[in-house]
Amino acid sequence: MSRIGKKIITVPNGVKVSVTNGVAEVEGPKGKLSKKLNPNIDLDIQGSVIQCKIKESTKASQETGAAFGLFRSLLANMVQGCSEGFKKELDVTGVGYKANVKGKELELSLGFSHLINYPIPDGIKITVEKLTHIVIEGPDSHLVGQTAAEIRSYRKPEPYKGKGVKYTTETILRKAGKSASGSSG
Repeated sequence: MSRIGKKIITVPNGVKVSVTNGVAEVEGPKGKLSKKLNPNIDLDIQGSVIQCKIKESTKASQETGAAFGLFRSLLANMVQGCSEGFKKELDVTGVGYKANVKGKELELSLGFSHLINYPIPDGIKITVEKLTHIVIEGPDSHLVGQTAAEIRSYRKPEPYKGKGVKYTTETILRKAGKSASGSSG
């Protein structure tokens, strides 16, 4: 049985958790999320505390234990996302590289002959500061991370000058370029 699955989830004020027809729903100030329950897992909701439990009728197997810990983590992320939200930050580095939000699209100029228009998914808020700093926010941690990864994939940072799109906390290991001194022979 998973140690993570046994941990309790504390629900902050302003967040409501309910289970209806095998679907866990979490609603809070940052949004509303829902997730289908695993048929082998029950939720015990008592006030502001949630505990995941494996159903007695199911045989304890390795897969059930793994699903038990995974579902508890997903539910904890849903509660955190609906109360506080998740945030990823990207930096655009390079001469002439910039980003801009136009309506429901993120417009990226990354050194190609054309602009890249990235459609912003529902439930995600993207803001651009100083044309080179992108902030992605939303209640769903998976969707926030996926959006950041897709934007980064348009121009990953290269190791010589560091040009491209990188996470703000990411460190680019730089390579030395060609050496200027050489022998003729």
